[in-house]
Amino acid sequence: MDYEKSTWRLIEHPPSTGAWNMAVDETILESVYQGTSLPTLRLYAWEPACLSLGHAQPFEEVDTQALSDNGWDVVRRPTGGRAILHVDELTYAVIAPETEPRVAGGVLSGYLRLSRALLKVLEILGLEPEAKEKHPNEESKKKNPVCFEVPSNYEITVNGKKLIGSAQARRKEGVLQHGALPLYGDLTRIITALKFENEGKLSQAESRLLAHATTVELELGKPISLQQASNAFKQAFESALNLELAPRALTETEKSRAEELMQEKYAHPSWTERI
Repeated sequence: MDYEKSTWRLIEHPPSTGAWNMAVDETILESVYQGTSLPTLRLYAWEPACLSLGHAQPFEEVDTQALSDNGWDVVRRPTGGRAILHVDELTYAVIAPETEPRVAGGVLSGYLRLSRALLKVLEILGLEPEAKEKHPNEESKKKNPVCFEVPSNYEITVNGKKLIGSAQARRKEGVLQHGALPLYGDLTRIITALKFENEGKLSQAESRLLAHATTVELELGKPISLQQASNAFKQAFESALNLELAPRALTETEKSRAEELMQEKYAHPSWTERI
């Protein structure tokens, strides 16, 4: 599909806490809905490492002692899906009104449009990605708390392994899709942050994860920096979606609202541990 040229806001944030990152994504969704901000591509990272849970994922699956021992945070996303350990990665967020043609329609159609840019990101980095239709059974999804070990429809893979995990929320305010691109590091670290019935189940989850997921470094045979990944995202979104990305910061109103959402929602147990 060809789009008319459009301008989106580009925000590149330094590594921040999980609660702040989720609060900022929701804040931008509100301001886009109110018409005070342009559709936004936000690129960011996490510090300290943070386990993020899907909107409806039970908190009882989290090993809180292991999180404490490792110095990791935990946050609940406003989007669905399963757990992700955000470390050694670049995270992207696309926030736009439903009237934006690049995200219009349902969850799948909007995701497929944005996937054109995500595939282009990996091509720019020197990889050969694919997005194929898959149909995981419901039972497999229920039994697996880890996002990257569950096959999903049109997931973006390289050499048959998942490389970008994304989740989307569609509300009256608009569309929020964010996702993770693991750059390097041990993918199985997430297993230590989750509870399993026994060592056998844990070992199985570890094996499935390594069989189904990968990192940019593993596929390229060399590491790339956060800035190289960010540059690839900017170039890909502009070329694949016919965008001009205008670098801008959060407004003062957005900063204030994000602080409010962080304190009252994303850093609060009433949200994180609500299920």
